[in-house]
Amino acid sequence: MDDNSKGEGQNYKEMGSSFSGWASYSSALAQTPKRLKERVGATWTPAEEMSQIRQRSGAYMQRKLEWYDLIGMGIGGMLGAGVFVTTGAVACETSGPAVVLAYVVAGVSALLSAFCYTEFAVEMPVAGGAFSYLRITFGEFAGFFAGSNLLMEYVLSNAAVARSFTSYFPSVFGIVHKDAWLVEASGLAKGYNMLDFPALAVVIFVTICLCHSTKESSILNIAVTSFHLLFFTFIIVFGFANGDSKNLTKPANVSHRGGFAPFGVRGIFNGAAIVYFSYIGYDSVSTLAEEIKNPSKSLPIGVSGSVVVVSLLYCLVSVALCLLTPYDEINKSAAFTGEAFRKLGGWRWMPNVVGLGASLGIVASLLVAMLGQARYLCVIGRARLIPYWFSRVHPSTGTPMNATLFLGKHFCSTLCSSHCSTIE
Repeated sequence: MDDNSKGEGQNYKEMGSSFSGWASYSSALAQTPKRLKERVGATWTPAEEMSQIRQRSGAYMQRKLEWYDLIGMGIGGMLGAGVFVTTGAVACETSGPAVVLAYVVAGVSALLSAFCYTEFAVEMPVAGGAFSYLRITFGEFAGFFAGSNLLMEYVLSNAAVARSFTSYFPSVFGIVHKDAWLVEASGLAKGYNMLDFPALAVVIFVTICLCHSTKESSILNIAVTSFHLLFFTFIIVFGFANGDSKNLTKPANVSHRGGFAPFGVRGIFNGAAIVYFSYIGYDSVSTLAEEIKNPSKSLPIGVSGSVVVVSLLYCLVSVALCLLTPYDEINKSAAFTGEAFRKLGGWRWMPNVVGLGASLGIVASLLVAMLGQARYLCVIGRARLIPYWFSRVHPSTGTPMNATLFLGKHFCSTLCSSHCSTIE
């Protein structure tokens, strides 16, 4: 630890009481310039991060996860609503049938990034993920800046994903209108007056599961993700069995560009930049490093394996879609709504299946994202960059219960008080 870190470490006892009352808070506030100067570039070694910093949570997180839990978490986190949105839009406007190559490029990029996360996580198996890696390398300011952005990204994106659940789930019961289950509240501004109680229920359910046990949350995720994988398998088999290979090269409108890559190499790479959104979530697996029985073995398999499996599924699903429908007729906002199936006749129940598959994917995606975010918040609390209360690990459950409950409450408040656009 460098000199700045030593000086900063000596002040931790004082800083731990900064939020104990108004007097101590005012005193700490007056010392902010001095503390900021000391801490902005302060760094820690991996050994210190895994010992004295980790001990600030009190109880340890329970090491119960195996490599297959990590693969399930990675698949569940990535295989959410993104593929339902990006595939149709990219195939229709950006890459054409070569959207499969866009997924290949994005998958390779995600895999290389996953290798970086794996190397850091094996070297330093702590729950902080990117926050901890940046903190020990570039100092606390860089770590806090990255951690803050990650938390904000998760809060806003998860609120939007939760809202999307209410758009997809009614279609399971044949309800077409996406806002059918929203409750209008009179007296609130337009755009902010539609209360989403199903999304609130899902967030509360996921929060309770994550507070109870990480291992049991993993079992729930594996169960939900397994059904989601069956849905993807059905789409792939159906597309290859009933599609037409001519759709991969011939548009429906002869005036539109033809060929497998109608928008050229530029279109493939532009599409890759867009579909990369569908791979977001594998980083959450690295935040489970403190809860894995054998991190050096399980982490590389879990992180990299989940990216490979998801990449293969995305490529097969995109090919299946383009086999079913010419690229210029794909519904860019809802490619899997069942229009392609209705054209074949006798498949009017497909929107119900799509709605169920998307809903299961959203639940799994929320579970993994909230799990990772709670651990980011816990480790940032260990660093005393936010109140120490967030860093506490419950001795019975071995989970960061304070951080998890706060995030669940914050998600519910965000859903109730703001206009979060659904992913569609």
